[in-house]
Formats: sequence, C-alpha cells, structure tokens
Amino acid sequence: MNRPIQKRWLSMNKVKSVAEYREAVGGDKPTVVVFKTEWCKDCHYINPFMPDLVASYAQRLDFIEVDRDELPELCEENHVLGIPSFIVFQRAQEQGRFVSKLRKTREEIEAFLDETLTKAAQGEGER
Repeated sequence: MNRPIQKRWLSMNKVKSVAEYREAVGGDKPTVVVFKTEWCKDCHYINPFMPDLVASYAQRLDFIEVDRDELPELCEENHVLGIPSFIVFQRAQEQGRFVSKLRKTREEIEAFLDETLTKAAQGEGER
C-alpha cells in the first residue's frame, strides 16, 4: 500500500469499488479512509494542506479516498453523514473516527490521527 503521493492528494489512492475498499482497510498498517466528494466546499478547504499531512504520516498510516457519490453504500455502512469525514481501520476493525458535518482544520485532523495512533499502540482502538 505504499503508493507515491501525487500533487492532487490521494488521487492514486481513490477507491473505485467496495472490494478495493475492503482490501485497503483489511491490512496490518492502519488505513485512514477519507470520505469526500468533488462538490463539497469543506472537502476543498482541506485540499491545500492534505499533501503535507499525508506525507508526514506516511510511515505510520495509509490513506485512501472514498467519494460519497460514487460509493454511497460505504457511507451508509460506516454511518457517515457529513463530509469530509475520517475513519481509521486496521485489519478491517475501526480504530477511530472523526465524523461530523463541520469544517475540519489541519490541527483537528492531526490531533485525531495522533490520538488514534496512540490508542492503537496501547491496544485501545474501537472494537
């Protein structure tokens, strides 16, 4: 899952099917699933800082993108109503989530990722 990060963040890691999603979240390395859409203004708000954020966590986390309009069943399955939303999985088990209808800042996203990594290291991820 160590794919190169392109200028348009996550473009190579955009999930195109439910099967591809299941494979991505089933691995040993924690995977951050970013639920978003092309038309979402709050999703565009995070675009400028996401390449650096993804790069800074690349050793510890994989990142994939799920377009809510292309794979609505995954949003329903994961109870994602607001976008952008972030859910971390490891071995197909949810480890943490940052899901809300509110705009997210870089600092909030980093705090969520750090907290989730700390819990996972201590064996306290959501089960």
